[in-house]
Amino acid sequence: MNNAADQDLPAFDGFWNFEDPAGSEAKFRELLPKAEESGDRGYLAELLTQIARTQGLQQEFSDALTTLDRADALIGPEMKTARVRSLLERGRVFNSSGKPETSLSFFNDALRLAQDAGLEFYAVDAAHMLGIAAKDNESLKWNAEAIKLAEAAQDPKARRWLGSLYNNTGWTYFDMGRYEEALATFQTALEFRKKDGTIVQTGIARWSIGKILRHLGRVEEALQIQLELLDQPGRKGNDAEGYTREEIGECLLLLNRQAEATPQFARAWELLHNDPWLRQDEPKRLERLKRLGEL
Repeated sequence: MNNAADQDLPAFDGFWNFEDPAGSEAKFRELLPKAEESGDRGYLAELLTQIARTQGLQQEFSDALTTLDRADALIGPEMKTARVRSLLERGRVFNSSGKPETSLSFFNDALRLAQDAGLEFYAVDAAHMLGIAAKDNESLKWNAEAIKLAEAAQDPKARRWLGSLYNNTGWTYFDMGRYEEALATFQTALEFRKKDGTIVQTGIARWSIGKILRHLGRVEEALQIQLELLDQPGRKGNDAEGYTREEIGECLLLLNRQAEATPQFARAWELLHNDPWLRQDEPKRLERLKRLGEL
């Protein structure tokens, strides 16, 4: 979303690969010398906010805050986009490091400033992050606000947030035990992704529907969805395969097919046990995979 004043300064947001934050950081850092030499303080500040984001995704939270401090020292009052991006990334660092309450003020400030400056994409991003950091009904409120902003936006990039927002709303309903509402929301997400999404995004929506169906007791339907997803070329040897294997195992357990479930859990543990976010946030889930996989 950055606006490079000089054609020699590339639009770096296209360098993002959220599946590889370390690789993204390396690409951004390659741009740093040219950005520093350019004298374009706004561009440099925005670039630093994205380096901070890569650090947060690698759980290098202290380094991320230091990088954001450097960005903030460059930002003048006229640099609205850079300021919004800094607020967003500082909020994300606090939320990811287990301090969601601290993050809320940064996301609120980012939302106000983005709306005042007419930055639709970042306004939706801020509301979407408030939906993530908040809980239960407050989360639903912010997700609804983000959806309203996205639907009303003139910027097509802002409207593309809708798929993620439907997804996040679905998981909030799930966490509240409101499975029927979660299912309806994920079905809306799937229809959106079919029209304006990637194969990976469509697969995530289908996987989510399958998980909800399992919780609703529609286990055979859930199992069929996960088995179909497992055949996709993009779900081989990665986290996506791991989560799909986990769901297949859970379905097979409920169908009293434990002998078939065991290797599914074993493969899921093999693929997921080194995931830093699962190790931080859901260690018991990993322990269960290992136990059910008889490892």
